[in-house]
Amino acid sequence: MDTILEIRHLKKYFDTKAGMLHAVDDISFRVARGQTLGVVGESGCGKSTLGRTIQHLLEPTEGEILFKGRDVTRLSKKECRDYMKEVQMIFQDPYSSLNPRMTVKQIILEPLLIDGEKRSAAEEKVRRMMETVGIDPRFENAYPNELDGGRRQRVGIARALILEPEFIICDEPVSALDVSIQAQILNLMMDLQEKLGLTYIFVTHDLSVVKHISNKIAVMYLGNLVEYAETEELFANPSHPYTQALLASVPTIDLKKAKQIQVIAGEISSPINPKPGCRFAPRCPHATERCFRVQPELHEINADHSVACHLLDKGQKGG
Repeated sequence: MDTILEIRHLKKYFDTKAGMLHAVDDISFRVARGQTLGVVGESGCGKSTLGRTIQHLLEPTEGEILFKGRDVTRLSKKECRDYMKEVQMIFQDPYSSLNPRMTVKQIILEPLLIDGEKRSAAEEKVRRMMETVGIDPRFENAYPNELDGGRRQRVGIARALILEPEFIICDEPVSALDVSIQAQILNLMMDLQEKLGLTYIFVTHDLSVVKHISNKIAVMYLGNLVEYAETEELFANPSHPYTQALLASVPTIDLKKAKQIQVIAGEISSPINPKPGCRFAPRCPHATERCFRVQPELHEINADHSVACHLLDKGQKGG
């Protein structure tokens, strides 16, 4: 498949009073054109920072971001502006991400005017986009506080799409919505992907959501990528102990499939000046002495399924 985005050894560190915080630490993956990569993990694992770094809201510390074969980690002001037209973002909270002093029409119109579009042509594009994302024309002069969460998120989606990007980074776009509204927004996004040929990175902590929308899934833990696989393969054969625990915690209403929740015990490692070894080791029931000394590398266990775990690293000997 045609690769639209390739991440190579991407790192994003933050300098804090306590030391260097490793929010994203040496991550590599690819995203095929027209597909969706789901990025999952607990709060604080670095998944949102990953998305913001790819979108250029944050500058990477190290590594490469190849978009359509071109490294976009170091761009001029004009190049960054052009790149951000092609790579847009949908934010988690549709209320705080919208200007409360602007109407729906003004919010969607603003990117076009900044891009130099004539107002008459831009307003016609806004009307068509509102229809595309399912916003009734009667809401064009409404303010964000006058809309429910679902309509606000539709405005956020319309604003992201108005410049006709190819790639959308979705930062937990349905987590702040009611479950019934979540389904509507997810179905809308999948319809738009097929209609407009979009590629998504979909950041979420909800494995039920990511299973519904993603072609591949990347599992993150404290800044590291611990498992990367096709969606069906990951759910059928979760191989990292952290992934297994995440899947075991997904609730089910099927009494025949009811399972005991697997509690992840132990203390979470600090992402500030992290110690050597696997960051999940202090919480892993299978950890060995080697796990505390040597950082496992992500390696293939079969086609389209990679894991960073010493338990599966049979080809390597103690470090």
